[in-house]
Amino acid sequence: MQFSLKNFVLENWRYLAGALAVILIGGVYFTRGQDVGPTLRVSVGDFVQKVSVSGTVVAAKDADLGFAASGRISGVYAKVGQQVYAGAILAETENGDLVAALSQAQAHLASLKAVTRPEEVAIASTAVTSATTALVNAVQSAYTTSDDAIHNKVDAFFTNPRTTPKLSFSISNMTLQTIVERERANIEPVLASWALLVAGLSPENVVEAASRSQTYLAQVITLLADANAALNQGTPDQTTTAATLSSYITTLATARTAVNTAASTLTASSASLDSAQKTLTLKQSGPTAETLAAEEAAVRSAQASLAKTRVIAPFTGVVTRMDAKVGEIVSPNVSNISMQSSGVFEVETYVPEVAIARIAPENTATVILDAYGGSTEFPATVILVDPAETIKDGIPTYKTTLVFHEADPRIRSGMTANVVIETGVLEDSIVIPAGAVGVQNGTSYVSVVEQNSVVSRPVTTGPSPAVGQAQILSGLSDGDVILLSPAR
Repeated sequence: MQFSLKNFVLENWRYLAGALAVILIGGVYFTRGQDVGPTLRVSVGDFVQKVSVSGTVVAAKDADLGFAASGRISGVYAKVGQQVYAGAILAETENGDLVAALSQAQAHLASLKAVTRPEEVAIASTAVTSATTALVNAVQSAYTTSDDAIHNKVDAFFTNPRTTPKLSFSISNMTLQTIVERERANIEPVLASWALLVAGLSPENVVEAASRSQTYLAQVITLLADANAALNQGTPDQTTTAATLSSYITTLATARTAVNTAASTLTASSASLDSAQKTLTLKQSGPTAETLAAEEAAVRSAQASLAKTRVIAPFTGVVTRMDAKVGEIVSPNVSNISMQSSGVFEVETYVPEVAIARIAPENTATVILDAYGGSTEFPATVILVDPAETIKDGIPTYKTTLVFHEADPRIRSGMTANVVIETGVLEDSIVIPAGAVGVQNGTSYVSVVEQNSVVSRPVTTGPSPAVGQAQILSGLSDGDVILLSPAR
């Protein structure tokens, strides 16, 4: 805002016109003398001090929002112009695993905090028994599946597989052939040891047996993978036809699928038993403070991870921009969504330093919006005056914020506002139009009508209480008639 006396008067012509009409609470009125020109009869009364400025309507709150982590947008739940409430999810990226992790962490924490009853211990104990049985079965299944894969599937394309194994088909990659034949030789004692392990399997040693079985399975899986590579490089000859090689490949694929499934089952069964045993231990002993703190931290961590995939409305308001699209890849800290608060708007204005001393929070004001003309007024109140200056076109000003008294659908962000701020009341005072005061030889005077003659009377003026107004501290009395334009 550019401030100069000329512009200040031009911008506030409504109030200057009102001032020339001399709206005084105590009541002053005009008469027109027949010979001396326009006059004013002075009256003592209470005068409302005002400061007139221009400003702009702004939302009480606005925000540019974006995702905290990169990802693919899976859902957009608001559109431009939609009213949303604080905490509402506006959009989110793919996060199914994080939602599940949070639910699991919350469930675990809830179970820890719950009072343990005897029947809960019994249930947890039964879960351990069931998980143990499942792990025993998984170890046995892993062995029988691996034994079948080697002895009934792989051995079909080896000669002397259990003693001095040799591939029964030709392969150009001699290094790979050597590796496969060595692995087949090494797997025979592994299967023998595994068979003894399974024979002595019990609930008491199943955890160690499962661990050893994982090691054995890794060797079997490696052999099957290398054997598959050898078959894919096999060369048909008179002994082994292309059809035979194809049948070997198909048979081996079935064996690999079965072994991989057994390995997954063994891993899952081991994890289930471990979880069941931990749950039983907690049910029997109850959680320690450290355990609870750790689980609470796990919940907070899961919540934080999930929050990075969501854009949440920080306040109740209206969506003003929605650039997020389902399927789109987003980057962190890039604004995709904007909001502004709904309901009551504010006015931002910049008051020049000559008037700021009278402005303070709680001052009442009247706002006229250019969009609706001077006949429509909106009441407002000053809520904030910045302590530091803002330079506007080289002039020190102070940002002053006002809030409308109530929400009004006619008020919109960005509208130009003309603001009249009431800064106080001059009680039992004489206030006249500033144009009625002249200055001669450094002394202020007014022209007073006395018995149809005009005399100049020195006056003492105070600070201007409003645009176009002058307070008279001395020199005039109630009932005096003065000229609106001082005589020279």
